[in-house]
Amino acid sequence: MRTVTFLLIDQMLATSTVLPLEMLRGAESRARLESKSAPLRLVTASLDGSSVNTRCGFALKPDTALCDAPDSDLIYIPALWRNPRPTLKRSGQLLKWLRAQAASGAVINAVGTGVCFLAEAGLLNGKPATTHWHYFEQFSSDYPEVKLKRQYFITQANRLFCAASINALADITVHMIRQLYGPTVASHVERNFSHEIRRPFKEIAYSEGAVQLHPDEDIVQAQAWLKEHCNTEVRLSDVAKIFDMSVRSFNRRFKLATGQTPLQYLQNVRVDMARELLQSSNLSVNEVAEKVGYQDMGHFTALFKKFLATTPSEYRTTVRAKLFRVNT
Repeated sequence: MRTVTFLLIDQMLATSTVLPLEMLRGAESRARLESKSAPLRLVTASLDGSSVNTRCGFALKPDTALCDAPDSDLIYIPALWRNPRPTLKRSGQLLKWLRAQAASGAVINAVGTGVCFLAEAGLLNGKPATTHWHYFEQFSSDYPEVKLKRQYFITQANRLFCAASINALADITVHMIRQLYGPTVASHVERNFSHEIRRPFKEIAYSEGAVQLHPDEDIVQAQAWLKEHCNTEVRLSDVAKIFDMSVRSFNRRFKLATGQTPLQYLQNVRVDMARELLQSSNLSVNEVAEKVGYQDMGHFTALFKKFLATTPSEYRTTVRAKLFRVNT
């Protein structure tokens, strides 16, 4: 069971906790229907266990005080309204807890001014970060050792994720769901919570030190090769030869490093490319299939549905449903 802890802080934006919490609940429910056994333990924690007041006027009651909060696999730090510095001055216990959780390998997501807690804890020194645009100048002044990426809505430094806005936090949460449950569940949640055209996380995030999270350099190179040639006919036996391996050794090392077979990885890359083309181009579905390396339309449709639980045509209709036109 994975533990996800949502920090509750006085004068926070309620949506910065409630939205990702509901998305993760939706993912867990969908995964259960697909017999994917990976339950989540979702915990809310405030500094002293008392209810906190949110900017919208609703009070949020936590499950526990921070001192009793469990070790976490994933942590969400909410955004605060306006100047976070008065709260930061009273948050020594929280900063100490964040340092300990980061040292234990927790993934930490912070949004807007909530990024200041990561910076104040020293966790972002020498690393990229982003925050709400209104706070750029103050953030740069307060944390000169942090590499502020003003042009990005999302940054990633290994296990630390920063979001400039609530919408960007939703994109990060879809990315987290993909890691937890795979592309089918992630796509289901994304299409239910956000129908508009969204670019994939990997295309909009500034990532440092987290491109490949395994040490097998040959397989890193093989992944790059497969991405570069995914729109052509690929024979995995030929790829194995390029990297001076037998097919058996290539398959074994690839799965050991990535958790997927080379074929599964290639299919994932192609489906991701197809998603982007269906969202952002006017190519026909047949043309999209050809662009990502499939001549057999039936096979492409079946594979797309296997990964995303919808056909390419249905997917395009859904993601474009919020586009509108002015009738003349």
